[in-house]
Amino acid sequence: MGRMNPPSLSDILKARQNVARYLPRTPLHHYPALDDVVGTQVWVKHENYQPIGAFKVRGGINLLSQLSEAERASGVITASTGNHGQSVTYAARLFGVPATIVVPESANPVKVEAMRSHGARVLRHGRDFDESREHCERLAAERGLRYIHAGNEPLLIAGVATLTLEILEDCPDVEVILVPVGGGSSAAGACLVANALNPKLRVIGVQSSAAPAAFRSWQGKRLVEDRNETFAEGLATRTAFALPQQVLWRLLHEFVLVSDDAIRRAIVVYLEKAKTLAEPAGAAPLAAALEMRDQLAGKKTALILSGGNITPEQLRRVLTA
Repeated sequence: MGRMNPPSLSDILKARQNVARYLPRTPLHHYPALDDVVGTQVWVKHENYQPIGAFKVRGGINLLSQLSEAERASGVITASTGNHGQSVTYAARLFGVPATIVVPESANPVKVEAMRSHGARVLRHGRDFDESREHCERLAAERGLRYIHAGNEPLLIAGVATLTLEILEDCPDVEVILVPVGGGSSAAGACLVANALNPKLRVIGVQSSAAPAAFRSWQGKRLVEDRNETFAEGLATRTAFALPQQVLWRLLHEFVLVSDDAIRRAIVVYLEKAKTLAEPAGAAPLAAALEMRDQLAGKKTALILSGGNITPEQLRRVLTA
């Protein structure tokens, strides 16, 4: 991929206008019971309350609302482990655009069913996201479809950045934001907003130690591949994405890895202390906050709960572990 420019603050403000036509703001809630376990004041950004149960719908709406007539007519195609695909299908239905989603063979059935319910054509291909993406890119070229990359799309990053705008409007004195990282669009968006509006705000990325490609790419400031063995499909990328990484290399303050076991514990903590359902990727920031207790002490902290699309089977395993 050639070098692309990340969105500017004006792009993000325009995205907020686009997104606000179709989505209500999500709440930023404070839970004293969470404060007690994390050891500081914690605010949760509830992207699990989105109509698709995840933050990515912001990006899908922003991108599809700006397609050309020719692109809308021919249709779009993307690869996804679930939430990005749901985002594209939700927006495609809004704007009357045919959508094809390529998912791994083992894709989360809750997310696949949701994509189909929005009228998308869902194709299963490959062992993991990266094999699905490679197949998707071939199909896009063969069929003349508008290929939507899961991370290397400025309009997607601008769309998901609107959630950080909302956090700063609702809690202007927030000092730390913890963001889950798979492809990195949400973390890149958070960094761009923080840099423009409050450079003292620390943005911390969180990824699973069982799928650390984005973390290792950020660490080495070069794109690398790594293993992809996490149960948190929202964090499960074997390769890092160039455009989000350009932003993260420049602006991300810190990046941490958490174990899948720590993520499982955080799902349970959210259920017990905040009465809310988090999918594994959505629980990763809380898992990190629990491990960074000393570092976060005394700092007003926001956790991006990126999604709530956990399957009954995943939840059973988490609760009986």
